[in-house]
Amino acid sequence: MGRVIVHLDSKPKDRDINAILSGYQNRVRSRGISVQFSETTDSSNYESALSHLSGRLVLLDQEGTKMSSEEMATWLKTAILEGETTNLAVGPHDGFSKELKQSADQTISLSQLTLTHEMAAALLMEQLYRASEINRGSTYHRN
Repeated sequence: MGRVIVHLDSKPKDRDINAILSGYQNRVRSRGISVQFSETTDSSNYESALSHLSGRLVLLDQEGTKMSSEEMATWLKTAILEGETTNLAVGPHDGFSKELKQSADQTISLSQLTLTHEMAAALLMEQLYRASEINRGSTYHRN
């Protein structure tokens, strides 16, 4: 079984968003999903670290593939069943470089709206939880 690691360039400064991330992180940990915060304050170092990770690299990007919650559930199930690590990265506040976007295995868009990287991280974690609940067949997601 593969696992999904959500990478963030830093721990959110906003306590409320940090609490949301922590809550969802606790919910998805047992489902093979974890969160890692970068220790660097330089976005080029963050990108360099991402480019050297083993496994698949999937970036969140406004221009990436748009998915419904059900499609995200299918994507998550596939990522976990593939057996390799999927690194899902939320960009730094100034976004990812063109070079990193081109080298990534995939880009996913959470919304056409412009979101702060902290809000995008909170939304991503909720959607990963929702996707895992869809895959479990729970009543959390309603159509």
